[in-house]
Amino acid sequence: MSNARRDVIRELTEVLRSRRGADPDDSYVASLYARGLNRILEKVGEEATEVVLAAKDATPGTPDEDLAGEVADLWFHTLVMLVHLDQDPQRVLETLADRFGISGHAEKASRG
Repeated sequence: MSNARRDVIRELTEVLRSRRGADPDDSYVASLYARGLNRILEKVGEEATEVVLAAKDATPGTPDEDLAGEVADLWFHTLVMLVHLDQDPQRVLETLADRFGISGHAEKASRG
């Protein structure tokens, strides 16, 4: 199956769920789970900062492997957070899909 056709979020979610019972010495994700939510949130924050720094150095219109890698790290750690909290990452995708065709200003106003 080509990468374009894979449901990477769903596949990765299943792997992350399977790591819940893994030995923290054998699995990076299991070690994050073992250290708890605060450590996971620290990683999300660290990765978000790295995305901002990589984006500042990026040239618009030019593929940037550093930026792509940092965003991948952020998305990964965000998925770890969601799975740790027993939240379904597919719900995030559904929320984004629900927002299609709605002005960003209108969507934000509807939350208040």
